[in-house]
Amino acid sequence: MPTLKSTKKRLRNSFKAQERNKAITSRMRTAIKRVRAAENREAAEAALGTAISVIDSSVRKGRLHRNTAARYKSRLSHFTRSMD
Repeated sequence: MPTLKSTKKRLRNSFKAQERNKAITSRMRTAIKRVRAAENREAAEAALGTAISVIDSSVRKGRLHRNTAARYKSRLSHFTRSMD
């Protein structure tokens, strides 16, 4: 366990950040899974809109790099377009 006051605070803050990051990542992964699990193209397109919004939110919050987000969005939209 840390002994310095600043180290204790750093530990507390890192736990808070870890919880925030876990929640953001979980929400994003769930949105992506909903697109992949959609049964038809219309449902996938509806879920895609939500997923893109959540992915962009993750970028704004600093959880994802913008290029990684662009790759996720590109793959999901390609997946949605290929459904028949």
